[in-house]
Amino acid sequence: MSSPTPRPPGDAAEWLALNRTPGLGARGLRKLLQHFDSPGSILKADRAQLQSLGLASPAVEFLAQPDWRAVEADLTWLARAGNRLIRITEAAYPPQLAEISDPPPLLFVHGDADYLLQPQLAVVGSRNPSRAGIALAEDFAAFLGDCGLTICSGLAAGIDAAAHRGALRSAGGTVAVTGTGLDRVYPSQHRELAHQIADQGALVAEFPPGTPPLAANFPRRNRIISGLSVGTLVVEAALHSGSLITARLALEQGREVFAIPGSIHNPLARGCHALIRQGAKLVESGADILEELASRFTPAATPPDTRRPAEVTSASPELTADYLALLDAMGHEPVAVDQLVARSGLTPEVVSSMLLLLELEDRVHPSAGGRYIRAQ
Repeated sequence: MSSPTPRPPGDAAEWLALNRTPGLGARGLRKLLQHFDSPGSILKADRAQLQSLGLASPAVEFLAQPDWRAVEADLTWLARAGNRLIRITEAAYPPQLAEISDPPPLLFVHGDADYLLQPQLAVVGSRNPSRAGIALAEDFAAFLGDCGLTICSGLAAGIDAAAHRGALRSAGGTVAVTGTGLDRVYPSQHRELAHQIADQGALVAEFPPGTPPLAANFPRRNRIISGLSVGTLVVEAALHSGSLITARLALEQGREVFAIPGSIHNPLARGCHALIRQGAKLVESGADILEELASRFTPAATPPDTRRPAEVTSASPELTADYLALLDAMGHEPVAVDQLVARSGLTPEVVSSMLLLLELEDRVHPSAGGRYIRAQ
């Protein structure tokens, strides 16, 4: 039988033990810290004291005999280059995040923790966005990054990843808040993106190393995304999506919420439209966001907002009048081939051939149900 792991020395080990206490959570730990004067005092408390504060039996038993082996693993991770632990009592803890009702007591950071102290804007949206939505997220993030905002998102597929990529194109940086421990990347296909974020920003988690991508973790991390940020931009979102949870949390935290409108026929625009009806700011350009944030943020620079969705009538001159007329007939909503035939007066064969060329030229994109939509 192996001997128990001895208690590691230092204040960090005490914080890490509390962080791993089952059923305690951010609010529970905050309550304990208000009652006791330090993490060390909590660990010295007897069972009766802890029970009198309403702690459940699993938490009481854990605090009596913490899992020091797991704490040692946390300390080993922290000893590696680029890794850091930030306690809520430190000056390095992001002040924006400290203002929310349930800030995480500890932040695990990989990368440059100074980015957490910069003005941030959260950019979130669908995991299955349209190509136009991806382009919008990248362009808004790049523009706002050049203006001095650090872009914060959740490293998820779709709009999150696009926002991070756009920020990496800019002079600013980006912060990714994960729903796992920082010793793993989820989804795994974002491993290279995570490395780039660590080089030009920071990866952040409240979960200790070794934490898998449990479904319950992701709604919890959303409060950190909105809590770190002066505002949240929703690019594309269905009516029932995690992005709307982030937006709701931002409103509860007293932060600005922005939404990009879309076609009434696009299900990914319905969440944004719902937010706008509820008071979110409708935005068509990065400049709209800067204007709303004027009281909270002074741009480092204000480059021309060339990323405002361009009119397709500015198409390159090699397109003939027939192609320009077909683009004009498409409008700005998904349209079926037979509708284009009726609008243009051309035959189905000619319209299909022209759509193929326009798709190859990246002027139109296929949409659901065999429809097509103009590139923004």
